[in-house]
Amino acid sequence: MTESITRILVPVDFSANSERALHYAATLAGQVGASVELLHVVEDFTYGVLSEVYVPNLPDVMQETINNAVERLASLKASVFPHGSDVETIAYVGRPALTIVEHAKAGGFDLIVMGTHGRTGLPHLFMGSVAEQVLRAAPCPVLTVRGTGAARVHAPAAPTMAA
Repeated sequence: MTESITRILVPVDFSANSERALHYAATLAGQVGASVELLHVVEDFTYGVLSEVYVPNLPDVMQETINNAVERLASLKASVFPHGSDVETIAYVGRPALTIVEHAKAGGFDLIVMGTHGRTGLPHLFMGSVAEQVLRAAPCPVLTVRGTGAARVHAPAAPTMAA
């Protein structure tokens, strides 16, 4: 089976691992002639444990966080793709894994390239893994790139039939 890669989604959290994944995606996109979209998801403060904490001026804090993310995405785009390649940037507010998967479905992406921290043991148990959640629900293959190791390609899980 030969499928072409024409659209690559790169979720970034501005960590060193996601920057490494971005460089990997840029190289791959250059080799196959694919367009790239950089996506940052600003964690929605209204979910989870932070939903019980009063944050004064929450709308202002969220807007400042979004504006900062948009600026950082533009900076990454300029530094990694200086020749104006076919690159888009977008920032959303939401739950990271769910938002990444929904955006990948809606955008018809052929591949997701994302960094992973490679946590194991208790840190993985308590913090979870956005990459792992994306792997389980992605509509396309996911290439995970660790900070200090080889990249690994994962195909999405096969759909199951409800009885």
